Amino acid sequence: MLSPSKLLADLVAIPSVNPMGRPRDNAEPPEARLTNYLERLLNRLGIPAVRQPAEPKRENLLALIGSPSGNSQRPLILLEAHQDTVPVDGMSIPPFAAEVRQGRLYGRGACDVKGGMAAMIVAAARLHGESPGNMPSILLAFTVNEEYGFTGAQALAKSWRDAKDLKQPSVFVEAGTGSGSLLQNSSIPSHCARLPDYAIVAEPTELRVVVAHKGVVRWRCRAKGKAAHSATPSAGENAIYRMARALVAIERYSGELPERVASHPLCGTATVSVGTISGGVSVNTVPDNCTIEIDRRLVPGESPQTAQRQVIDFIEVATGLGPALEHEPPFLVAGPLSDDRNRPLADRLIAAAAEVGVSSKAVGVPYGTDAAAFAAAGVPTVVFGPGSIAQAHTADEWIALDQVEKAAEIYYRFLKSFC
Repeated sequence: MLSPSKLLADLVAIPSVNPMGRPRDNAEPPEARLTNYLERLLNRLGIPAVRQPAEPKRENLLALIGSPSGNSQRPLILLEAHQDTVPVDGMSIPPFAAEVRQGRLYGRGACDVKGGMAAMIVAAARLHGESPGNMPSILLAFTVNEEYGFTGAQALAKSWRDAKDLKQPSVFVEAGTGSGSLLQNSSIPSHCARLPDYAIVAEPTELRVVVAHKGVVRWRCRAKGKAAHSATPSAGENAIYRMARALVAIERYSGELPERVASHPLCGTATVSVGTISGGVSVNTVPDNCTIEIDRRLVPGESPQTAQRQVIDFIEVATGLGPALEHEPPFLVAGPLSDDRNRPLADRLIAAAAEVGVSSKAVGVPYGTDAAAFAAAGVPTVVFGPGSIAQAHTADEWIALDQVEKAAEIYYRFLKSFC
């Protein structure tokens, strides 16, 4: 049987660093080596996998145990983990050594989210090997680019919508088997022919079940001015000064948000912040442009479009800058996860944890995950995995191996409960 700890070490040793918008060091896709490893591993386990393009040269890996058709007695359960990690800049440990010390495995991605990925693979492979009667169908999904846009999860969710929109039912007949299996007359993987009944997304939750989390909308705001020599600044229009007025307005709006948007009992309050600012070309030139990036965190029930519009309207009224201030379309939109449809799923997972001696509970968190994309597609979804968010993205990222082992057992018992 696969060892969760050994598998985790192998996963951490394979770099899958997301460039986070920066130029890549080479032409190889960030997750390519990990995708190749996972595909070989699954094939050795007798679990055929297919690749799904998510964006140019970046592919999700999907592996199906059982049939996607399913029925009410044989549900289809999605287990999803993202392949990418944040960069290794500033790490105080060797990022890919997968060193084990005092029951902890250290390395980039150990906590976020290769610990959860290893546990999911071990649980699914174990059930596949046993093949008990009436076992559920399991869709393992390893997605790309979670850390900088959620595009892998969004591509997977879109494939379900596309499959549903196809007019001919015969399109759901599988054409062949193995890594090249596709739906007839379609580019949609056969694995995506049916919407899953349930989904669990791996993230470091300390073995608690996340039933709700915040969403986010991010966009750039640009102040325009007129360049001039700094010796005669009155001949120009200083874009940085104009942006300063917008920043004061955003700070005011941030303070008023708790009164404007109701707090969520699990996720807390909505927030807005400015994370970057840039402008000007030299100290002796009056700047003709200044750009900031705005981050608006959404609580369940909020619309990204409405939330952005409300911020923009407030700034426009407060500053009176008119066309001198431009707001770009969002470069990142990820909806919140609501707890209105996933409580029965959470209860079942909590019960599986209790069988392992883990006292779990349903919680909300302030960060976003791939779960929102699946929930928006109509799949009851929760977030669950080993490790703590406090260790994710850190200079000495680590995960407790006993939690990885327990997570594998909990995932297994959850899947087995459907047999």
